[in-house]
Amino acid sequence: MSDGTPADRFLDAAIGLLRQVREEEAGAIAAAGTLLADTVESGGRLFAFGAGHSSLPAQDVVYRAGGLALMNLLAVPGVVGIDVSPAVLGSALERVDGLASAVLDSSPLRDGDALVIISLSGRNALPVEMAQHARALGIKVIGVTSVAYATETASRHSSGTFLKDHCDVVLDSKIAVGDAELTLDTVPAPFAPASTVVTSALMQSMVATAAATLADRGVEPPLLRSGNVDGGHDWNARIMEKYGDRIYYHH
Repeated sequence: MSDGTPADRFLDAAIGLLRQVREEEAGAIAAAGTLLADTVESGGRLFAFGAGHSSLPAQDVVYRAGGLALMNLLAVPGVVGIDVSPAVLGSALERVDGLASAVLDSSPLRDGDALVIISLSGRNALPVEMAQHARALGIKVIGVTSVAYATETASRHSSGTFLKDHCDVVLDSKIAVGDAELTLDTVPAPFAPASTVVTSALMQSMVATAAATLADRGVEPPLLRSGNVDGGHDWNARIMEKYGDRIYYHH
């Protein structure tokens, strides 16, 4: 382990991971951003899903200043965030067969839409089944995951497959199994997870690529502005009115 305080070492680890995904995932980020731009241009809708702490990067791109207004959160009761009590119930629900298909079948998602599924391990039934069923419905799937889990752990889905096996585009976060960047002789367990930092960066990079791609095609990207800058509310009202039939978080 390098010298420095635990904060220094964590930041160094996070920066190293960000550099790694910048170098190694550039093609996948470009492909994912292009897929989102294609979906917007063709009249489709955008959705993002993550379970547990993987829901944080999904929420980070929904109704976000500087983000695409068309990005909607696909919510699965009991698994989005840690608001469910007890919190361990959310982890249990990720392993329930049939839940993802039921959610998709009752959601607005349809043929021609795009769904970003975030799952660090990609091994539980929920993300695997969601990707499988979404593609069967004609929905394009972008998976954001750590591919390392597919070689170092066993799938918890009946098919024996992982999220990465059912995606049109896969973004690898490069996070090591266990999601903890630091160890100390005085601390009995590894600590300091970096998955949220890296995954959020991948999500924002993908959205930025989509916005720039649309602009290059002569299409105004449907971006939101901060409500805390002058004119922001009026700007957002115009975007909401124009794209209201493809936005679900304000109904």
